[in-house]
Amino acid sequence: MTIYFIGAGPGAADLITVRGRRLLEACPVCLYAGSIMPDDLLALCPPGAKVVDTGPLTLEQIITELADAHASGHDVARLHSGDPSLYSALAEQCRRLDALGIDYEIVPGVPAFAAAAAALKRELTVPGVAQTVTLSRVATLSTAMPPGEELAGLARSGATLVLHLAAAQIDAIVPQLLDGGYRSETPAAVVAFASWPQEVVLRGTLGDLADQMHRAGITKTAVIIVGDALAAEGFADSYLYSSGRTRGSRH
Repeated sequence: MTIYFIGAGPGAADLITVRGRRLLEACPVCLYAGSIMPDDLLALCPPGAKVVDTGPLTLEQIITELADAHASGHDVARLHSGDPSLYSALAEQCRRLDALGIDYEIVPGVPAFAAAAAALKRELTVPGVAQTVTLSRVATLSTAMPPGEELAGLARSGATLVLHLAAAQIDAIVPQLLDGGYRSETPAAVVAFASWPQEVVLRGTLGDLADQMHRAGITKTAVIIVGDALAAEGFADSYLYSSGRTRGSRH
């Protein structure tokens, strides 16, 4: 029997992968990560499935649920919003399953930052403007950031910066990014509830983003993006499709 860690995507039920949906529809046990999992996605669980909200559970209680299902011969769909590789508490679950000798697989999903970029209709890597994307967060009621990952330091490259789990701290974030080298006029955006019916998209600059977020009442379930790629114009076309590029046969 197998535990399937499934990236459920950013919110819209049809943004789960085909593989993820197939497994969700087949597994007799489903554990999902809290209140931001949409009901229409959970409705894909098979009739009679045991469906457990892990929001109120401790890590050890979650592992007990997984181990009990495994002992009963049941496959488990363990749903995580977005993609399991980012801010999902996946590593500690896998560590405990390894110790118990329980098999698991990881099914990737559409991450929230990708859904946010789609909502903005922007590429985060633009030729000659930005070719690096930094994904990070801020420390609030969570594990402290490791040394060397302070926001000001991350800002020094001038690359596209994506912040998860940070909306409530926007007033503290902006000064740190300005200290790191971004400008007040650096393009910035926030997408709340990306791909959900209640999606909210704000566009502006680093200097005015906090005010926009306060007026909109955005404090959670949002992705903040900062960088010149958000407003890039007049950039060179990518070499990928250039007429001057030699193209070889695939055969």
